[in-house]
Amino acid sequence: MKAKDLLGRHGEKLAAGFLETQGMRIMDRNWRCPQGEIDIVALDGDTLVIAEVKTRRNLEYGHPFEAIGAAKLARLHRLALSWCRDHEVRAARRRVDVVGVIDDGVGEPQLEHLRGVG
Repeated sequence: MKAKDLLGRHGEKLAAGFLETQGMRIMDRNWRCPQGEIDIVALDGDTLVIAEVKTRRNLEYGHPFEAIGAAKLARLHRLALSWCRDHEVRAARRRVDVVGVIDDGVGEPQLEHLRGVG
């Protein structure tokens, strides 16, 4: 596995743990279908949360949140519908969150959570 992929998996693990500390229940991780992948599916009360995780070692290539554009958000919403169909889940409410992780491997990782980004 490439270093970039290992960093991404590490960030997803940190993000899942963080979301659990925020009271969310993780339902699925790294779910794939032909249209793409969802990093984390969680329940926040009665709201289904599709969480995209972006991990960076530093800010040299910009903040992790900068990697989420309109096309990515639209794809995440489509993937949320596909996940619900595949798992026969009816969610009264859905939202897309983004968790940004900065982890240089030396200090304590920094996590930021944006709720309902699109």
